[in-house]
Amino acid sequence: MKVLLLKDVYKLGRAGDVKKVADGYGRNFLLPQNLAVLATAGALKQAERIRSHAALQRDVLNKEMGAVAQHLAGVTLTFAAKASETGKLYGSITTQMIVDALKSKIGVEIARRQVDIQPLRTLGEFKARIRLTVDLLPEIRIIIHREGEVVALPAEPAAAPAAAPAAAPAA
Repeated sequence: MKVLLLKDVYKLGRAGDVKKVADGYGRNFLLPQNLAVLATAGALKQAERIRSHAALQRDVLNKEMGAVAQHLAGVTLTFAAKASETGKLYGSITTQMIVDALKSKIGVEIARRQVDIQPLRTLGEFKARIRLTVDLLPEIRIIIHREGEVVALPAEPAAAPAAAPAAAPAA
């Protein structure tokens, strides 16, 4: 089935694009959600108008979310978890846990579906993308360590030497 997208659809396309999709996906998801219409001759005539209108909306949304993206870029979250000898967690770090940690750390509230990462089940360092808009995908760093261990963050020691030279000229 060929459809004309009315809105940006993640992993499918942008508004105004004509895409060939599975019949069930189009009939059961895209059409009822008003994300697309059937690609008829009449609808195709409106494609350019839909494309330009969506571009304007995308620009406005990108400007609004730009400040949020700056807050999120470079954020490091740490989680203490129980783990086996091999480093496998007893449980997992889920997207909901990541969202809750972001809310408590920087006060930004996002939906768990916007976090692009599978549940984390091992110790280590991971990168996760936050899907704010189609164009804005800031990355955050997630560190998972064993309970009781102290983790030294590389970003914090780098900030301390920067403060020391500033204090030296004042003295």
